[in-house]
Amino acid sequence: MAENKTKPTKLSVAAFVAALADPTKRADAKALIKLMQGAAGEKPKMWGPSIVGFGSYHYRYESGREGDMPLIGFSPRKPAMVLYNMIGSSDSATLLAKLGKHTTAKGCLYIKKLADVDEKVLQALATKSVASTRARKRSAAGKKS
Repeated sequence: MAENKTKPTKLSVAAFVAALADPTKRADAKALIKLMQGAAGEKPKMWGPSIVGFGSYHYRYESGREGDMPLIGFSPRKPAMVLYNMIGSSDSATLLAKLGKHTTAKGCLYIKKLADVDEKVLQALATKSVASTRARKRSAAGKKS
């Protein structure tokens, strides 16, 4: 089975953000770090070369594939900011309806710039998603005992 490429690294989050050429993406990345750090209660870490992640959880699929991923995170891609694990709570659909200009696909949330969305709604999405993931993982761990 292929090894997961998304792993925490020793790369500097500050250096990664400072190297972003687009000033809007750089400012949005700094704001997302603050927002996500508050939601997760965890410091940012680089996951691979381009994902800023907060906290982590272990997953295992029925296929046997397993690994670790950040509780929440983002990557400033050229076409849009990709936000990971932000739409996993039961309230996601209601909150997304209030968020503003965005798209979703394969469990990811895409926004062009933070100015396009309501940051309070984004904060609620992040907080609820972290709580939901932690609750699912605690529940799964309890079933194994």
